[in-house]
This record gives sequence, C-alpha cells and structure tokens, in this order.
Amino acid sequence: MILRKVSAILPAMVLTLTSVAMAADPDINTLKNGGSLDRLFKKTGVYKTSSTGKTPGFVVDPSWPQPLPNNWLLGQIGGLYVDQHDHIWVYNRPRTMSTDEAGLEGPVPGSADDKGKPIDGIGQERAWGPVSDCCKAAPSVLEFDTEGKLLRAWGGPSDPGFIGGKCKAETGCIWPTSEHGIYIDHNDNVWLSGNAAAPSGREAAGRGALPWATNKAGGDGFVLKFDMNGNFKLRIGGTPKGPNSNDTDGGINGTPVLYQAADMVVDPATNRLYISDGYGNRRVLIVDANTGKYIGHFGAYGNNPVDDAGAKAAGEWMNDYTKGNKKPAFFRNPVHCVKISNDGKIYVCDRGNDRIQVFDKNDGTLGKPCNNPSGEPGKCGFLAEQFVSEHTNIIGTAVSMNFSTDKAQSCLYIGDNANQTIYILNRNNLQELGQLGRSGRNAGEFHYLHQVSVDSKGNIYTGEVDTAKRIQKFLHYGATGCSGTGSPTVGGVVAAN
Repeated sequence: MILRKVSAILPAMVLTLTSVAMAADPDINTLKNGGSLDRLFKKTGVYKTSSTGKTPGFVVDPSWPQPLPNNWLLGQIGGLYVDQHDHIWVYNRPRTMSTDEAGLEGPVPGSADDKGKPIDGIGQERAWGPVSDCCKAAPSVLEFDTEGKLLRAWGGPSDPGFIGGKCKAETGCIWPTSEHGIYIDHNDNVWLSGNAAAPSGREAAGRGALPWATNKAGGDGFVLKFDMNGNFKLRIGGTPKGPNSNDTDGGINGTPVLYQAADMVVDPATNRLYISDGYGNRRVLIVDANTGKYIGHFGAYGNNPVDDAGAKAAGEWMNDYTKGNKKPAFFRNPVHCVKISNDGKIYVCDRGNDRIQVFDKNDGTLGKPCNNPSGEPGKCGFLAEQFVSEHTNIIGTAVSMNFSTDKAQSCLYIGDNANQTIYILNRNNLQELGQLGRSGRNAGEFHYLHQVSVDSKGNIYTGEVDTAKRIQKFLHYGATGCSGTGSPTVGGVVAAN
C-alpha cells in the first residue's frame, strides 16, 4: 500500500524534497535514482493503518525550515502554532541551550557566578569570552512561512532591549521564566503562556541571579497578549506561589490568577479565551479575550469546582489505573492543550491521565458550578473521552492535538510525547486509523514531541522539547480526511492490570 502511494506521488513531491540537493546538483533524479525518496516515504509515512479506514498520507520534508540568520539556534520548543495566514509561529526557550549550543554567547557585563567568573545570559561560564564559533540563542518568538523562511523574530531575554522596551513591567508585562504555549487568534493577536513553578530557597536565589532571569516574583501565573510585532497589549493573571484552581479575580486588573498555563484558544464567535491551566492548576479557564475578566472554568467531566487537594492526594495516574479506576473525576497535571473544532466541540489534553476529553461549548452549564463525578455524557457540558496509550507510565501521553483541514475536520491528530508518535483518529468515533512518526533523532522521528499544528494545505508541523529542540514539517498528500473504523484502543496493546 505504501509503495503504491510512493509511485503515485513522487513526480509531484520530488521538487520539494530535492530543494537542498539541487543547489549542488541540478539533476532532480539524484535522490530518486539513489533510492533516497523511497526510503524517506517508507520511514516517515503513516503506518499501522486501518484496513477498514481511510487516512491522509504524509512524508517529512527534511529541508524544512531554512537555516536561521545571525548564527541563531533554537532552544526547547515550548509552543508552535500555524495561524490563519499559514505562517508558523514558534515559541522556543533560549535559556535551555547548552554551553556548546550557545558558544557565541559572550559574558554579560557586570555578571558573574558564585566563583566570581564572568557568565553569559544563561549562567554559563564565559571567563574568556565566547567559547566557539557557533551559535547564539534566537529570540523566543519566531515566525516562518510554509517554505521555512524566517519572517520575523522577537521577544524574551535573548532579544536585546525587548525586556524593559516593548515589555515593560510598569505596563504589566512580565516575561515568563519558561516559555510554553503560543496561539494566534482571528484578529492576529499573539498569545503566550509560561509553565515555570514558583521557586523556593536556593533555587529562588540562583534563578534571580541569572542575567536572563525575568519573572522573579513567583510562578508563571499569567498569559500575555501581543500584536504580531511584539507590542504588549494585555496581561491576564499574576505571579502566585502555588496553585489555586478556583481563583477568579486575584490577578492584575481583577483578572484570574493562573498557574503554569499550557495552551490557549479563542472562540471567534464569542471572543472567549479558553486556557488549559495547566501544570499547576487543574482546569480549563474561560475569560473575555479583550479584558481578561473571568467568565467560567471547568475540570474533568465538566466538574466544578476542581478539588486540587483531592487530586493531589490521588497521586499519579498509575495509582488509579492499576486499581481499575479509569474515570478519575479530575484533571491530572498537566492539562496540556485546549482546541475548538468548527462544530463547537472543545478538546482537552488531560495528559496526566493519558486521555483526551471532549466538551460542548454551546452547553450553558459548561464552566458553571456543576457536579458530574461519574462522567455522564451530556451532563455539565461533557460529551466523550478517549484514552491515549493508557498504560504508559512516563510523563503522560496526550500532549497536543489538531484537526485536519477538510470541511468536516474529520481527522484528529494527537501527539504522544511519551511514545513519540502522532495518532490519527477518526474524529467522528475517536478510533485510531494510523500513526505518524516514531521515537528517534532522525528526520521524521521524535524525541519528546511537544506540539502539533496544521496549515490550510493539511501539512503537519511539530515541535520537540528536551534534547531534540527541533521543528519539523510533514507534507500532506492523498486523502484529505479520515473515514471508517479502526482500533477503539489508541496506542497499541494495553497492559494487563
């Protein structure tokens, strides 16, 4: 089946996939005749396909993105999102670069470690200046076109003059300690979040002493709103010392305080901002996207309020799983993503419970005090749920998701950062129809897959954290949507209890 797809699509794809090779060799058949393209399709295409279902085809584009200017490198990819213009926005973490990756970063004047030696912005020793010929940290926010060309970059401590310039504390702008989610709404506003906890003791003293330290007051308990050029517009939240999943007005200008928020999405029909809140809190928060004022919030199965103490006492997901309790009535940290489909369904990544949950945005009870501990569909706005490799006991599985671009948005793409793959589900029945990507460091493989987004052509873009620090593009071909039946169990064989 894969080989037939390869032969059918090769003529149309060869120009894209050979763009790098053509600079040195104008013969576009070089890769094809050498077998490289065949191997690329086999290695990076969809596999474990359902015999009774239909899925789109994909192959990685190893030439994407184009090289960055200014000797820049990316840190861990906290966020990635494709906007309405098919521009890919990447939110990276400059402060996660190793000393060899940031070899061109020189000492910051007046800064030293506890031994008195000069350090760069990340705190790495630079007693003799830069330590190598490459490289420097890119700004936190970067915008690319679909060809991988960098269009603009701004923000964060690695962007000279941004902190204290476009991001002034007196206007309410505090840059997060750890960059996480990015979202661009229908009005081209850029929304950013952070997922660092409040430091304590020696950690607090050490973090505050680093030249690129930003949020020194507490945890990342806020989301920020900018225009596309990095001009600050709004902050929602504050800098708390710990979680409070029921806060409604304790932040700046009476906005709710968040705690380690992960992701955001604006509903264009209502201008409501939904926030997956997050690594510390255990809720989806709803606020007005213009003012940041509280509208509502909900937990698993639409339950409200969220019981943080009870959820914490329950421990890790495997405590419930091994006891046969597969319906925990609360989100486990992190509540890692929130997305809205065109038909009004809200999808939430309950990563800590190895599952996704689906809600109805038009249900008037969603976000209001409601009790649904047994997870009854049709109650408190809750519709359905699906476990994602529910036996996995590493860091949670459902990390990010997005929809195919056919009118029905019939495919649901769910990223799994424990098993390093993307599951392709029929959104109608939540059954698995195939997988894309495997664990590894080569093109088309993942190491701590963190973000999944889709452009209007159906191409998939991904971002990775940890050592990979990489963004990738998977070219779409073939079917435009998903149909049919597949495995009702997402993620392979489920271990016995």
